Amino acid sequence: MPKSPTPIDTFLTPLTKLGLKHPEVEAEVIWANDQEWEPQQGTDALLEAEEISFYAEGLLLEGFQMHYQILADSDAPKDPAHVRLFFWQTEQLTLPPPELGLTLIASATWPS
Repeated sequence: MPKSPTPIDTFLTPLTKLGLKHPEVEAEVIWANDQEWEPQQGTDALLEAEEISFYAEGLLLEGFQMHYQILADSDAPKDPAHVRLFFWQTEQLTLPPPELGLTLIASATWPS
């Protein structure tokens, strides 16, 4: 008997589907740090498409809260180009808007 999807699985479904349909898309991980958002640094600063859901699921299971934004270049607003994953543990900071030249395709927050 197939297992029913968990609420986290359901939340991450758009990111999973995105990774399968657009394997060239990368995700930027951004952490809450006091009153600012700070991009992750180092060799794991960007996640490849197939890593996005797996990475996010691990942090959600550990109790982190998350917001994702799926973004497109403004000149191709229906073609996903980039994902931003925001993580925090206590209070959510005000989320920054997409940079100039990018259009928000989809977003969601866990827990909603």
